[in-house]
Amino acid sequence: MRTDPEGPTTRPALQVAVVMEREAQANQWEAWRFRPVDVVPAEPAFGTSPRVLRDDGKVRRTLHPGFTLELFADQAEGYHLNLISGAPVWFVVWRTDDEDPSRAWPETVSVSYNEAGRWLDAQERVDNVPLPADLAAWLQAYTDAHYRPEPKRRQRPQSFLAPGERR
Repeated sequence: MRTDPEGPTTRPALQVAVVMEREAQANQWEAWRFRPVDVVPAEPAFGTSPRVLRDDGKVRRTLHPGFTLELFADQAEGYHLNLISGAPVWFVVWRTDDEDPSRAWPETVSVSYNEAGRWLDAQERVDNVPLPADLAAWLQAYTDAHYRPEPKRRQRPQSFLAPGERR
């Protein structure tokens, strides 16, 4: 339960974990390639600390638990844009360690297209992972209840405006 100045509110939320993959690269510029490969609903057995799921020396997969996806009514447009893309996704922001180039971790998770765009504008690393159909349906139900497209306004032709009002 969250509180705000207008009183207590409850927002839909989901606990998730991110699986990050580190793959050895055979080139002189980059020893490792990182990417999120899955976002899964959290389970108590995951614990609270990252843990290695698989490491064969070439590919390493690490589970990073402890993320909360919370839906906000003011992000409904971003959810709508994600859903109408044809292939809804999770957006995962992740970072690497400057001092240890073999380490990377997820920073946050979202399903808002607009939020992901802001992160990309801020030069963050953002990758996407397919959103399962059941979670897309959950997101669609929330979006249907909260998204209201802005009404289109007729723009008056420039020739009908006074010279000082023209752009």
